[in-house]
Amino acid sequence: MKHKPLFIVISAPSGCGKSTLIDMLLEEYHDIGYSISCTTREPRGTEENGIDYHFLSRERFEDLVREGAFMEHAEVHGNYYGTLKAPIVEVLNEGHSIILDIDVQGAAKVREYVRSLPNNNPLKIGYMDVFILPPSMEELRERLEKRGTDSPATIEKRMADAEGEIARQGEYMYKVTNDDLGMCYKRLCDLIDAVSGRM
Repeated sequence: MKHKPLFIVISAPSGCGKSTLIDMLLEEYHDIGYSISCTTREPRGTEENGIDYHFLSRERFEDLVREGAFMEHAEVHGNYYGTLKAPIVEVLNEGHSIILDIDVQGAAKVREYVRSLPNNNPLKIGYMDVFILPPSMEELRERLEKRGTDSPATIEKRMADAEGEIARQGEYMYKVTNDDLGMCYKRLCDLIDAVSGRM
């Protein structure tokens, strides 16, 4: 069945279940790939090059910036992070879709880049962005506390960040509330099916 390859950008505050939802999508939709970001930071734990990130030297990253290879890039806590254009375009040209998991600032840069492209560009034709919302701030705080991975100070910071991110939800084409994981996943699938013409 022929359908439009999509460039799907997904953002959410920490604790909204974005990674779980993306894993579910990748499990079910075999024609959707995952966009691997580049970074200059050191691998953590079991992270692997080419799977979790493309780990690059600072010099290589700066060369790629000069070559205009990135759709967006930023420096966070002294390390560079960025999204390469070529691998995404390649996947779309092969007729497959791709998901980019990115924060609100990065998504704004990607959106700006896509807007600047000609209308017949595959990135522009297949572009959609989705913001995943928590049911409420109280529920989000509860989820972060339940995870048991963050200190109280980190939770406060994540909550403050979440407020700033949620304030920018209007920049996104679509918004999905994760009040129930199964229902939220179904809404996300319905969106992807409708936009790609799978229905």
